[in-house]
Amino acid sequence: MNKRFALIGAAGYIADRHMKAIKETGNDLICATDRFDVMGRIDSYFPEAEFFLEHENFEKYMDDLRMAGNSVDYVSICTPNYMHASHIRFALRNGADVICEKPLVIYPEELDVLKEIERETGKRVNTVLQLRYHQTILDLKKKVDEGGDKMYDVDLTYMTTRGKWYFKSWKGEMEKSGGVATNIGIHFFDMLTWIFGAVKENVIHVYEADKAAGYLELEKARVRWFLSLDANDLPAYATERGMRTFRSITVNGDEVEFSGGFTDLHTVTYRNILDGNGFGLDDARESIVLTDYARYTKPVGLKGEYHPLLRK
Repeated sequence: MNKRFALIGAAGYIADRHMKAIKETGNDLICATDRFDVMGRIDSYFPEAEFFLEHENFEKYMDDLRMAGNSVDYVSICTPNYMHASHIRFALRNGADVICEKPLVIYPEELDVLKEIERETGKRVNTVLQLRYHQTILDLKKKVDEGGDKMYDVDLTYMTTRGKWYFKSWKGEMEKSGGVATNIGIHFFDMLTWIFGAVKENVIHVYEADKAAGYLELEKARVRWFLSLDANDLPAYATERGMRTFRSITVNGDEVEFSGGFTDLHTVTYRNILDGNGFGLDDARESIVLTDYARYTKPVGLKGEYHPLLRK
């Protein structure tokens, strides 16, 4: 039997992947909402879905469905980071399970509130941690799991350059986005802690509006990481090729190549959630605690095991 979906944040960039996943898993989008009205994309997937510009009208429609015995089964959430917690609460209390984009929430204490509401409602919060389904990452995890207590040296470098608009949007506001480590790093931190284990030491060397860097000691890895939105940080060969994004992860000096293979990972995520095998609040906790610490800890500067790019 087809599942019935609602979508909050339908005009956002990532919402397209959620609509595609709902379609490809054979389910129906009943209604969607966003404050922006440029919504032609929905016609490619669910042209008959009801659409609301005002969240209040969307809430009323959801109430009407529930009172008529036609509640949606899932609410997918693709809104700005700072709205996630309130939209998850709304969905749970409307009797729906949740599928929420990263980061699930910004602050660790929000996880505890949501866990209590899960208990009250009997509904479940699922989050999108699609790197856990990437074949290269799965192969690396298998190798580490089979390696016993072996320690690994990892360098993570991720640069995704942004223009002036970024800092005038909600993404440029620490309280709304969670800052650069949360906004562009959360998937990588989740991936690293999932593969190499829990955080034992967390040192922040630099934390600015457009870049952050630090050192993590995990159960099975020593990690130097560097994240940046600044085009000036790109390697020379990337700049020469007109590249605006650079991503590198090395494990014991060997590059882990996973540039491709992302196209269908949201659909894979949805299939697992629909089968009852999604990732929930507890799965998201380690990376959310990690980035929360990074945001509020005073950077130590160039001391100890810092990422080599900081020498610039």
